[in-house]
Amino acid sequence: MSRVKIGDHLAIDSEICHGQSMFEGTRIPVETVLAFLAKGYSVDQSLHSWPELSRSAIEEALQLAGQALRSHFPTATTVGEAAT
Repeated sequence: MSRVKIGDHLAIDSEICHGQSMFEGTRIPVETVLAFLAKGYSVDQSLHSWPELSRSAIEEALQLAGQALRSHFPTATTVGEAAT
């Protein structure tokens, strides 16, 4: 696999970051930034930690993560039924 663009700001390249999704033009894995946000850090704190990222890049990563979650769990009803 070579380079695959995901949206405007994300990419996967088998030669960089062991093929993990990363922010375009960096070696910053998307998963790392999402984990940082999941621990309660803000987008502003993330931008301070990784000044080479843009707000729109982080927002795109969040949007794509949300889409992946909705794709995996299509409806709240389905999730609720699976739990009962």
